Amino acid sequence: MNDLRVRPAADGDVAALVRLRDDAARWMLARGIAGQWLPGELGEDHFRRVMAHGEVWLAERGGHVAGAWELWWEDQAAWGPQPPVAGYVHRLMVDRAVAAPGTGTFLLNAAERRVAEAGRPLVRLDCLAGNAELNAYYRRAGYRAVGRKDGKAQPGGPAKSFTLLEKALPGADGVTSEG
Repeated sequence: MNDLRVRPAADGDVAALVRLRDDAARWMLARGIAGQWLPGELGEDHFRRVMAHGEVWLAERGGHVAGAWELWWEDQAAWGPQPPVAGYVHRLMVDRAVAAPGTGTFLLNAAERRVAEAGRPLVRLDCLAGNAELNAYYRRAGYRAVGRKDGKAQPGGPAKSFTLLEKALPGADGVTSEG
């Protein structure tokens, strides 16, 4: 993974982010993972909005986008009002044509380091409740289920139910949700 370069996304990256998200959605659908993402759900305006209010990160390999993720500093839609103790990872994506095995874990670890750098002891994310494979992936990465959010509104689609997961970062003071 030492050939991956991680950097904040810029305005010139939004088309690549949309392509990456749509390709990830097509990959899931081709493998029978229905209900997680659909191609065309999120456009350039989505990523610009996140960059204005949070962070979007890219990983490049050999000059090509290998993956990306969003990092939010609050997520009231899933977690409700919370004290500022967590970073919220969204849309962890890899380009399977460019990324080596283990890239998703590498990106997740990079997101965790960024949250720790910001002085927050927890990383949180939400995962479609019915996606057993992805829920298991995050559990293997050290996340624990702390709750469930039913009826979370989705961009351009029906509301869905999500498992709420969190991970205490090394050196964290033990603050957790009441999940």
